[in-house]
Amino acid sequence: MGFRDFLSSAATIFRLAHKSDRDEFMLYLKLVTLGVCVVGVIGFLIKLIGDIFFG
Repeated sequence: MGFRDFLSSAATIFRLAHKSDRDEFMLYLKLVTLGVCVVGVIGFLIKLIGDIFFG
């Protein structure tokens, strides 16, 4: 990928991009928060199981 291709791709992305409205932002915020919580619970369970078995 050359520099000219990169600039063309960047221009296409900027043309297609739009600013999120409040409802869309709140949806993304809820999804990201849910994802962080799920990863945290999985990490906690792995740590808990490790502490139980390996003391």
